[in-house]
Amino acid sequence: MSQWSPCKRKDFIRKLRRLGFDGPYSGSKHQFLVFEDHRLTVPSNAEYSVPQLRMMLREAGDILDNDITADEWNNLK
Repeated sequence: MSQWSPCKRKDFIRKLRRLGFDGPYSGSKHQFLVFEDHRLTVPSNAEYSVPQLRMMLREAGDILDNDITADEWNNLK
């Protein structure tokens, strides 16, 4: 079983694009990714901490109707 680890912003975006998200697009304060008619805000941090990463992946999982596990996340290239 894999462990969660901090993630660089560009890696986060790349992995979510592999899961079917489009973007990033510019918004009023933050950029965002789009999946069908849902938006996922992407903070401008250079690196996301484990709690921040898990919170955003929980939100992405709700959009995808699929929980994203640490193993699944770490296996995305």
